Parts: sequence; structure tokens; C-alpha cells
Amino acid sequence: MAVYVQGRPVGDCPRVLPEAERGTPRRITEIGEPILARPCRTATEFGTAELAALIDDMFATLYVAEGAGLAANQVDVDLRLFVWDCWDEYGDRHIGHILNPVLDEEPVSSRRLLEAPEGCLSVPGPYAKLPRAEHAVVRGVDQDGNSLVVEGRGYFARCLQHESDHLDGGLYVDRLPQRKRKSVMREMQKSRDEVMARRAELTRSRSPEGR
Repeated sequence: MAVYVQGRPVGDCPRVLPEAERGTPRRITEIGEPILARPCRTATEFGTAELAALIDDMFATLYVAEGAGLAANQVDVDLRLFVWDCWDEYGDRHIGHILNPVLDEEPVSSRRLLEAPEGCLSVPGPYAKLPRAEHAVVRGVDQDGNSLVVEGRGYFARCLQHESDHLDGGLYVDRLPQRKRKSVMREMQKSRDEVMARRAELTRSRSPEGR
């Protein structure tokens, strides 16, 4: 197993990142909220304490929601930023954050699509099969404004594409046929309470009273 932080291999990394230990979980926005349906604003300030705290909070939120990636508008912040802590099908772990990401689009003629189940923390519960490019590259900057290029294959490529969609105001269900989308929404209504209870339990376990 290899571990990649900001797209680069590292020797090892703790299961729970220092960012998550420092951060405080936030409420995750849900489908139907306006902030999820519009493009996020470009980040113009870097290296600030506020940005560092937001990234910490996003990692903390990601863990209590048991997700692989999280975009800023999923914690009600209008900013082109997403974080990830994602294991792929090859056994590798990918960790990082990126601001102002631009997703490279491969030519349709050479693009290889993989269909696999996909879910979303803002659509709590259901999964649906969705084709995505097997390979993805995003280019942006880190929290200090340094250039960053992150490449992924398989499940991690899906994560990069999914989170990039969020920043453009899209959800994975927007890519589904209408009938399948309606089915996913019905399933969400059935599973939402259970998912929310699980998140609340994990949030309580992080507090001093729950330890």
C-alpha cells in the first residue's frame, strides 16, 4: 500500500489526520439547498488562518460522515475548494486538498469510462451506477497558493471528478437518467434518518464527553 499526500508519495500517515484532530465537524448541506446548485467562487486569498481552519473542519466533517471527499459548498462555504482522504481499489491512500481546481478533460475518442456505484454525502444513503473517466487530472493550488497537480485512476479518479462537479454546482444525481434519479431520491428519504443518526453518533464520540 502506498500513501500519497497532495499527489506525492510519503512514507506513512496516521489514520486520523492532524487536520481532522484540530477541526470541528460542520453540518453537511443536502440536495435542494441553493449553494449546491451554483458554481462556487474562485479563491483569491491564501495562507490565512481562516482558510487553514476551514480545511481542518472539512477533514473533521469528512471523517464523521465516513466519506472519501468533501467540497466546500457541502459545508455551506461558497469557495472552490475540496479535500479528500480516499482509498482506491489498488490499496493506495490519497490525502489532500486543492483550491481552484481545473479538471483536465481527455478527448472523448481516447477516454476510457468505468461504470461503478457512486454516492454523495449531500444525498445521504443511496448509491447509483454512473460512468466516469478511469483517469483524471486536476490542476490548482494548495492553501498557500502553490501550484498543485493531482492525478488519479479508478476510484480516486472518480472522487476527483465528483468533487470537481460539486464546485461547478453539480451533483452525481444530475448525471443520472430521470427515472433513476427519482429512484435514488426515494431511497434517500428512506435511509436519511439512519445516516444522520450515524453521523451524530460519530460526532459525539469526537467530543471530550464522548471519549
